[in-house]
Amino acid sequence: MRIAMLGLGEAGGEIARDLVRAGADVRGFDPLVSPPAGVEARSDDADAVRDADLVLSVNSSHDARTALENALPVLARGAIWADLNTASPGLKRALADLLTGHDVPVVDVALMAPVPGRGLRTPMLVSGEGAERYAKIMSGFGAEVTVQPGPAGEAISRKLLRSVFYKGLAAAVVEAMAAAEVAGCADWLRGNISAELSGFDERTIDRLIDGTHRHARRRADEMTAAGAQLDELGIEPRVATAARDLLIALRGREKLSDQEKSA
Repeated sequence: MRIAMLGLGEAGGEIARDLVRAGADVRGFDPLVSPPAGVEARSDDADAVRDADLVLSVNSSHDARTALENALPVLARGAIWADLNTASPGLKRALADLLTGHDVPVVDVALMAPVPGRGLRTPMLVSGEGAERYAKIMSGFGAEVTVQPGPAGEAISRKLLRSVFYKGLAAAVVEAMAAAEVAGCADWLRGNISAELSGFDERTIDRLIDGTHRHARRRADEMTAAGAQLDELGIEPRVATAARDLLIALRGREKLSDQEKSA
């Protein structure tokens, strides 16, 4: 199995290293990074993929389309193009469109955990025309691959929707804890956050959604006050302001709905 790695940075380098250890024949290109031991260095994208059975594009979302355009003239028919970048579903679909008629199935690969420390064993959710073949090949090298039925874009869509929640939650915790440090109650808030999160289940999600809509007016005022407090503490209220704006928007919809009912 000849595998081409486009991008040998933090993620690509670790995956490439693990593939070599698992017995794969790996060649790669990265304009900024030398390949790890066992990976044959190639001069550019096209040179890297010219004899590959499987291409792993692990550069960046900004470079994903350019990499494919550079490689397209020399891609072998029947090869698999797997895009592992965290890009929008629209970009993943655009890559699949570029490959239409070339007999090169595309795979949308969403890396579902940080790669450092996991490498090839980073959980992967995959979709697209070549997803089943990709899963079979990569599982043979020890990867953990789950196939998501549907075209390219389905896998990354799920990762990004989860990111809205998880990265948003992380940002809220960072902002709140920074303010709590200044206010002198960091230990109290840390314990409060921990207790709240430990009790989360699916019913909690329903309560959060229902409560946010039901109490948008009051909570918008509350988050306005919270933002003012962070300003007083010298902490820029980015998350608090975003929450306030969302609640104001929901409050506006409530007013519109009331007007429609009375009309």
